[in-house]
Amino acid sequence: MNKFTKEQWLQKAKDLKPKADLFINGEFVPAASNERFETLSPRDGSVITTVARGAEIDIDNAVRIAHQRFEEGVWSRIDPRERQKALYRLSELMLENAAELALLEAIETGHPIGDALNVDVPSAARTYRWYAEAIDKVYDQIAPAPVSALALISREPLGVIGAVVPWNYPLIISAWKLAPALAAGNSVVLKPSEDTNLSSLRLAELAIEAGIPAGVLNVVTGYGAEAGQALGRHPLVDKITFTGSPGVGKMFQKYAGESNGKQVALELGGKSPHIVFEDVEDIEACASAIAWGIFYNAGQTCHGGSRLLVHEAIKDRLLEAVIRVGAALVTGDPMDPKTQVSAIVNKKQHTRVLEYLEIAKQENANVIFGGNAHQPVAGGYFIEPTILDNVKINSRIAQEEIFGPVLAVTTFKTAKEAVELANGTEYGLAASVWTQDITLAHKVAKAVRAGTVWVNTYDVSDIIVPFGGFKNSGFGRDRSLHALDSYTALKTTWINLGNEPI
Repeated sequence: MNKFTKEQWLQKAKDLKPKADLFINGEFVPAASNERFETLSPRDGSVITTVARGAEIDIDNAVRIAHQRFEEGVWSRIDPRERQKALYRLSELMLENAAELALLEAIETGHPIGDALNVDVPSAARTYRWYAEAIDKVYDQIAPAPVSALALISREPLGVIGAVVPWNYPLIISAWKLAPALAAGNSVVLKPSEDTNLSSLRLAELAIEAGIPAGVLNVVTGYGAEAGQALGRHPLVDKITFTGSPGVGKMFQKYAGESNGKQVALELGGKSPHIVFEDVEDIEACASAIAWGIFYNAGQTCHGGSRLLVHEAIKDRLLEAVIRVGAALVTGDPMDPKTQVSAIVNKKQHTRVLEYLEIAKQENANVIFGGNAHQPVAGGYFIEPTILDNVKINSRIAQEEIFGPVLAVTTFKTAKEAVELANGTEYGLAASVWTQDITLAHKVAKAVRAGTVWVNTYDVSDIIVPFGGFKNSGFGRDRSLHALDSYTALKTTWINLGNEPI
């Protein structure tokens, strides 16, 4: 539903006056220090606005408010139907304000405005609606105790959840964490990436309008070393849920151990492979999935299919098809509804991806498509969709997460070799298997250490299934009913009934 032309979106971005203070206890407030920092547009490097620079004192304020509201029971102990109604209304308000939310998302992330409007906002809204609908469908249990007792097993909210989210999909990934946490009755303090704050702040404002009590959802913007660390160390935070890099994820584990031993759930990225066997039936469909799986959002997707492991017998045919798909993608201005591949989020990440392309040349990988920076908008951070052939499994290009539109190609001869290659990195977030042999597909899917394995497709998913990884991709799961379990604690209530019959 592209509502506007490129020119209209650009005018709306120019006219935008986003709120950019901290959101604590239902109000926008400046940081205690009154310090601010700039948020820049990936489109052209210009300053969008300045954002409040929250730090330890602001996190402490937000957490204490969230804890107080939890103890008061204004959300944690209300009728579940009231929580259901508020979360459902939040979903509706997101759709009613879809153009504004999409614009806030696009100007900070560099997402194509069409994706922000047609994917990011509707997907996040569906997440809140889905968890709202789940609230009155999750039951407690009665254990098979002796006849002299009644043993009840109930779920209770944990308390205050600290959610730290990355810059690649702010609305979607926040929804994966906030929706189940709020549905379970917790209070939340959200710390967005310092690159992408504006849509999260607007979401918090909509949450108040939806009926979520003040102080239940708070947003503290700021730098990770200041606000993020303070949230991870705070003794009144009962759980940290984090999506981001392995290095920072390990720091949150350290913070938990050095403070109150809070629970930690981590989703830490990947180096996800497509495994394509020689009997793949539809080369064009496979090529399309491979290209979109790594070039969508300019490769800035944690489960992006950044490795292609292809049987040597069909490598040339498949690569020709992938290049055709890549060449047909419209790369350009994120404010143009026709754009399909757009900007890298910031200058630092742009430089990082270009450095990896230089490393690839040093490692004798062949650049067979793309491989350069370009500027469809002057001053912006753009890199062409890129395919690297002849990538060795022990090379940095094959092992390290680049987080850009870069596909690394390696061949194999046998299924055993393919599985060894697929499992040959520290990550285990996602993978795909392409074959017409259903037995082989099952065997390979079972052997690959990844949290999600697609067969003859890629990146097709839904809120109904869990998402997370193995190995250095982290632990814990977002999405599905399993996420509700992760934001609750099980309580046993054992009631002595006595031995005497009535």
